[in-house]
Amino acid sequence: MAVVVIMPKQGQSVESCIITELKKKKGDTVQKGDVLFSYETDKASFEEEAPSEGVVLECFYGEGDEVPVLENMMIIGEPGEDISPLLAGREAPQETSKGTIAPGSAGLSTGGVADSAATTPLIGEVPGQGESPASQNVQSGVTPVSPRARKLAGKNAVDTSALSGSGPKGRIIEKDIEAVLQDRPKMTPLAKKLAAEEGMLPQSSGTGLAGTARASDLSAPVNTIYGKDYEDRKISNMRKIIARSMHASLQNSAQLTHHLGADARRILELRKKAKAMLEEGKLDINITLNDMVCFSVIKALKKFPNVNTHFLGDNIRYFNKIHLGLAVDTDRGLMVPVVRNADDLSITGLARQFKEIASACRNGSVNPDILSPEAGTFTVSNLGNYGVEMFTPVINLPQSAILGVNTIVPRPKDIGDGVYAFVPFIGLSLTYDHRSLDGGEATRFLKQIAIEIENLVWDV
Repeated sequence: MAVVVIMPKQGQSVESCIITELKKKKGDTVQKGDVLFSYETDKASFEEEAPSEGVVLECFYGEGDEVPVLENMMIIGEPGEDISPLLAGREAPQETSKGTIAPGSAGLSTGGVADSAATTPLIGEVPGQGESPASQNVQSGVTPVSPRARKLAGKNAVDTSALSGSGPKGRIIEKDIEAVLQDRPKMTPLAKKLAAEEGMLPQSSGTGLAGTARASDLSAPVNTIYGKDYEDRKISNMRKIIARSMHASLQNSAQLTHHLGADARRILELRKKAKAMLEEGKLDINITLNDMVCFSVIKALKKFPNVNTHFLGDNIRYFNKIHLGLAVDTDRGLMVPVVRNADDLSITGLARQFKEIASACRNGSVNPDILSPEAGTFTVSNLGNYGVEMFTPVINLPQSAILGVNTIVPRPKDIGDGVYAFVPFIGLSLTYDHRSLDGGEATRFLKQIAIEIENLVWDV
């Protein structure tokens, strides 16, 4: 009996996933437990296994497609089995005589618009007399262009030779040209004529009215043999999300950063103590300087509840518990998992939680729900291991603030009786939303963090 494989729902906040790789395609034989496809949410990656053995009778989406959760992804059954009742009214992908997927089929990506020229015979193509020009172009190494795309490119002076197509077999279709036009400024009639005749290109912004590119704004094209010393690469789905959230954070809040140093002699002494206890077997978890700083931050947040908040426009949400986010650097990009109820944990419990969520982030098994900015009430980002002495962290909205932790550097300090000595200081950078917090309160909170670091006491 045929079985429908759906896109799993990984966490309450996840609405869709991106297919990163199809391990099994239509017609492939699978055994129970075989990996069918891999997919990712905004920051975590997963693999879906076959629930039973059989043959992949249908696959509704391809690599790179964004699939809504709980949507049908594949059908597994016996060869030749009738699956029409499982299609539930959706048209299965059908191969045309040219091998392209017919428009409107279930194989098209969500939200995509098919270029009608992709399935229409090219002008001058005679049925039964060899390959079409498109096929010949593919074999000769020239990127094929659909008639509609060629017409739009000619009208707007777009050089198709430098484009990569998103259509079947890399064919340039109309939406590829529209994407180019969307990213470049409008041109005056004279500028458009020169661009078409001389192959000149508009700069990123024009000097005419409303940013329109004039003839004087055009530049000569790059010599494709000697002058092209760069490569354009598509950014990942995760990088798009990070870029969008960072831009939104800076655009939609009033962010200000204060910098302060804390005497690090106390935590350096505790760090030596923790290492000795670990070697002696008295501790089963390595307590780092970052763990100690975060433990101090929690103590400070308890004394400044106005910082442990979300700014929601007309309202400020005050939390009774502290849900601490920690920025984690991974091969796939920056992730900020959250330790919930961090104020209930001892120093060892906090260290253990940090190690677990950081490991889950790096191997792609983290729960997407704890990556949401709304899941945390405050975030810590530590660049001290990289030797950074000062930086401006960006707030994870709707949180009210974020702490940047810098490296430890020696600075002169009065150690009593007018005697100065070089003392290790750890740099602290607090970025706060001025809509939510006043400068005075933010400064006092930052100073409280320094006090907690300088007087830290913890029990294992």
